[in-house]
Amino acid sequence: MVEITGILPGSRADKAGLRKGDILLNVNGREIHDVLDYRFHLASDRVSLQVHRGADIIDFNIHKSTYDDIGLEFATPLMDNKHRCENGCIFCFIDQNPKGMRESIYFKDDDSRLSFLHGNYITLTNLSREDIDRIIEMHISPVNISVHTTNPELRVKMMKNKRAGKVLEYMKILADAGTKMRGQIVLCRGINDGTELDRTMRELTEYYPSLDSVSVVPAGLTGYRQGLYPLEAFDEDTSREVIRQVTDFGDECSRRFGERIFYASDEFYIKGRVSLPEYDFWGEYTQIENGVGMLSSFRHEFEIMMSTLDEDELAAEREVSVATGEAAYDLIRELAEALCKKCPKMNIHVYCVKNNFFGGHVSVTGLLTGRDLETSLKDQKLGEELLLSRTMLRAEGDLFLCGMTPEELEGLLGVKITFTENDGGEFLLSLLGLE
Repeated sequence: MVEITGILPGSRADKAGLRKGDILLNVNGREIHDVLDYRFHLASDRVSLQVHRGADIIDFNIHKSTYDDIGLEFATPLMDNKHRCENGCIFCFIDQNPKGMRESIYFKDDDSRLSFLHGNYITLTNLSREDIDRIIEMHISPVNISVHTTNPELRVKMMKNKRAGKVLEYMKILADAGTKMRGQIVLCRGINDGTELDRTMRELTEYYPSLDSVSVVPAGLTGYRQGLYPLEAFDEDTSREVIRQVTDFGDECSRRFGERIFYASDEFYIKGRVSLPEYDFWGEYTQIENGVGMLSSFRHEFEIMMSTLDEDELAAEREVSVATGEAAYDLIRELAEALCKKCPKMNIHVYCVKNNFFGGHVSVTGLLTGRDLETSLKDQKLGEELLLSRTMLRAEGDLFLCGMTPEELEGLLGVKITFTENDGGEFLLSLLGLE
């Protein structure tokens, strides 16, 4: 049973007579527990709903196109509370957050529904066989799985959950049912790398083509690991070894299956000082949200957009600035220089911002805070506009991780701030001041 908290005016639900405050009992005779039940059973051209209103039970029948929404609103997107993670992973980033941040930062989710809705990765440890059957029945796809290792005993050790090894059998059940999966391996130096990584990649190929891509990413380490499992960061040499290992196995997969399947993340290339592969190397970019091929894609989008500029656009006269994390700095500087050669009246300042908020070891742009931006940029030439990546803000677009608002940062720096999506073409247009 789920309470309806709103009705979209003019929607089919509104016209049928449903009201805010009604309790939704079932759709097409099936009880509704959460958003997955609701969306699955709503996918029909004839929908019957039963609601509890006061002391009455009322039935409604609605005709619509199969995948059309009917206009009901609920208190949360999931229509339920998020499922909290039951693991104690030795590399958990949330455990490495500094104190004093907003409460939501410390919530650990491991919710299969968020995997379906937003692409979150799940460990499978809080799922039952009934949950797996529901995923199969509802054709939920893809299911994004944090694998880390296929060695059951090692997975238990890394995740500090006695079910962590056993639930790996769910992957075979999903594969046998034809459910699309995508995998993630968070690599911890000296723990699940080397021969263990070889084993994991080899055993995961058994699930191809249901499992069509796997990212290999380094464990993120902050300066706040006191009392946590001792982990050592990958350096230049060990990053190069991971790239070689994953690329060689990917080459083998290309010969066997026609797809690489396994990809080392951009961060390994940056740490190892290895040139990023060309655009076509990354296949369908199914792991781009995991930082896999993101920089190559960004460069490609930027270069395509730059090739389309007309004479008026090339004549743009602006002085602007860009602030980015250490990982993307070299690429952003290179692209800015290329644009200035095309547009001689452009003056672009590119600043590399060190992430002191997390102890100086985190290099990705999306985890920069307003506080570090202020410290790095307060005495710099910023021009008429400062461009920042929207990934620095939470989903609502109103706060940096440190709690500072964009408006507060604008006031501190005395410059207009524009946030851009993670798209090279849009970034170029923002540099030129174009829509």
